[in-house]
Amino acid sequence: MMSSDVTLAGDETVVGAIDPTESGDRYVIADVSTDDAWLAMRADDAPTLPAMR
Repeated sequence: MMSSDVTLAGDETVVGAIDPTESGDRYVIADVSTDDAWLAMRADDAPTLPAMR
């Protein structure tokens, strides 16, 4: 089970998206209010909402 201790301030915006690439789809999570604040993984490896509850 995945856990999280993330607290967001009012000016942070975190988004997730699927990025199709030649080698396969990637799931990207990014704080678009901060430079270089992102991570990516294979879309097949991304957790589902029920798995995160």
